[in-house]
Amino acid sequence: MGDPVLAHVKQRSDGEWLVHHLHEHLREVAKLAAAMAADFNGEEWAKLAGLWHDLGKYRQAFQGYIKKESGYEPDAHIEQAHGRIDHSTAGALYAVDYDRAAGRFLSYLIAGHHAGLPDWTSGNSGAAALEIRLSSGKKKGYLTETLEADIPQDILDPEFSLSKPLGGSEGLHFWLRMLFSCLVDADFLDTEKFMDPDSATMRNANWSFVDLKSRFDAYMADKIKSCEESVVNKWRAFVLRDCRNAGQESPGIYTLTVPTGGGKTLSGMAYALEHTVTHKKQRIIVAIPYTSIIEQTAEQYRAIFGYAVLEHHSSLDPDKVEKENARSRLASENWDAPVVVTTTVQLLESLYAARTSRCRKLHNLVNSVIIIDEAQLLPPDYLQPVLDALRLLTEHYGVTLVLSTATQPALGTKKDSFRRTVLRGLDAKREIVSDVDGLFRALSRVGVETPSDMNQRITWEELAGKLSAHPRVLTIVNSRKDARELYRLMPEGTLHLSAQMCGEHRSRVIAEIKRRLNGNRPVRVISTQLVEAGVDLDFPVVYRALAGLDSIAQAAGRCNREGKLKQGNVVVFVPPKPSPKGMLLYGEQATRSVWHGHEADPLSHTLFDAYFRQYFGQESPDKHGIMPLLTTDARQGMVQFRAAAERFRLIRDFGQSILVPYGEDGFKWLDVLQKQGPERYLLRKLQRYSVNVYENEFEELKDIGAIAELSPGIWGIVISNGYDENLGLLQADDLYSSDPANSVL
Repeated sequence: MGDPVLAHVKQRSDGEWLVHHLHEHLREVAKLAAAMAADFNGEEWAKLAGLWHDLGKYRQAFQGYIKKESGYEPDAHIEQAHGRIDHSTAGALYAVDYDRAAGRFLSYLIAGHHAGLPDWTSGNSGAAALEIRLSSGKKKGYLTETLEADIPQDILDPEFSLSKPLGGSEGLHFWLRMLFSCLVDADFLDTEKFMDPDSATMRNANWSFVDLKSRFDAYMADKIKSCEESVVNKWRAFVLRDCRNAGQESPGIYTLTVPTGGGKTLSGMAYALEHTVTHKKQRIIVAIPYTSIIEQTAEQYRAIFGYAVLEHHSSLDPDKVEKENARSRLASENWDAPVVVTTTVQLLESLYAARTSRCRKLHNLVNSVIIIDEAQLLPPDYLQPVLDALRLLTEHYGVTLVLSTATQPALGTKKDSFRRTVLRGLDAKREIVSDVDGLFRALSRVGVETPSDMNQRITWEELAGKLSAHPRVLTIVNSRKDARELYRLMPEGTLHLSAQMCGEHRSRVIAEIKRRLNGNRPVRVISTQLVEAGVDLDFPVVYRALAGLDSIAQAAGRCNREGKLKQGNVVVFVPPKPSPKGMLLYGEQATRSVWHGHEADPLSHTLFDAYFRQYFGQESPDKHGIMPLLTTDARQGMVQFRAAAERFRLIRDFGQSILVPYGEDGFKWLDVLQKQGPERYLLRKLQRYSVNVYENEFEELKDIGAIAELSPGIWGIVISNGYDENLGLLQADDLYSSDPANSVL
């Protein structure tokens, strides 16, 4: 036998070298990728991509590189003295030479399996474009050098019969991204099995959805037994029964329309479990718009299912899942868990991602149940790419989709006056709840008072006077600035909530609000929209600044939530200034429109179709021009993956994050940061003590010396009066007017 051809190599602690043979790696990746792609009939494509993805490692230049760099053969010859050796272009070239039509598609997967899916043409990606890489690699002789090696025939010339790509030219990009996911996950897993067998073993957790459903049924039975008899609980049981019945119906697209407080979080899971067991689905994915809701929802699910639940979002503190921290971290890489709770942004951006790490999880969406909570918050300016991806998942990848909300958005196909399609929507939807009208009538727990004159604005002083007459009242305004201004006019003891406060601060204030409410004590709260989703408060009176109809409905969900009063009171007022330009203003304008001439219930669920048609219609559904990058030249195999991924960013850069010394722990962890530097565990803890500000606000605070760089790229407050115990992080204008004698922290 000659020298081994290496895919990977490592040295054990006793000095012995372990070799991962290249032909074994290629065959195993092909096998794993094919198995992953079998659920959407793409196994032959995935097999070829797996066989050829590391073909360039047969090059003598690469073998010299890996042997020298690893220390396996320190004196090995390396043709290129600096940098890595290209090992992916040769396989892409081989695919194109082997079968020009199919090879073009495969070349995206192979060339991008480390760097990410490329654009075909240069555009902004320069030399990274696939067209250029293939041309340059051919000129440099990468494929010729590769084929000089003794490569097994079953790798170079395998038997295969390729299926037709799914979704036509409109869905080609998505099909390629799914195949790419299979390839990169298989590559990661086989490499991990060799390099880190302990991690590979830890991944092998077996879960039974039959068992998970049994746990859930037992939990719900106990919960129902302990509930007091009431109208609200009667209808919650009705929703639960409908969800369980609907779960046995055929896969497809469903809506779950339940008013706030109707129990849709647990009932939605009941549907998903019933559907998963009936139709042998592979996992349940719950996408939620806000991190605060994710944390409490995942905690609730974890109380039922234990560590079968993967909670995946940027703010997760690993200490919360200490016992399964390593496994959870591994599962978050590819969503290999039965129940995944994540953000809507994380899910949707992954559907259009180009980066290897973001795409790796996609194949695990196949044959799953996806619940999108608060579906009305889908982004209007990205609506077309979002709906296209969701439709492709349901039509070709075995996904059952549930759009869950109290205020169902209008997501059907829309045509203009000339009958031209302006939105390709989700048309084949079925409602889970059998009597939506009856449910909303029964759970109508509030009366809504709308302004008699929609053009008559109230002053903050006038509003403060009205609010002071209520011992227990929640007021929701449209901006952080509005919240500060109104709060300063309120009586002592009033509480304030806004994103100017760090997460730890907000949590403590919400806990205090609940204590006062449960104790039937006076409590007045001035808040921004952050209380409108996932914060279970129950006030007798709620004031809401004029806004989108869905926001007003969410605000009403914080009023008489448990139905203990005969009727709660929601008062809508016109604030001193209109909403800022953008979606907030669009929502306000759409509300004014649907309320004009409407004398009945201002929050009737029948209004929402008209509201959302107007709301979504004010913005182009593909404002950022994403779909043409992916579909215009798809038939010719020319797709701009990276450019599309760069444009599909639902949350644009939101200024800067500033660390604040809130409470004893805030001071402690900031001190640790300055002494030890930015260790991973510490940055996770400090997320609870950070506030995001707009770029101009950041620069103003920096100009007056209120913030400083505590560690490279990490900024924090450095003056003692910079963070207020009631308002949170103060603005530069507030600090200008304060006592200049305050000392530096």
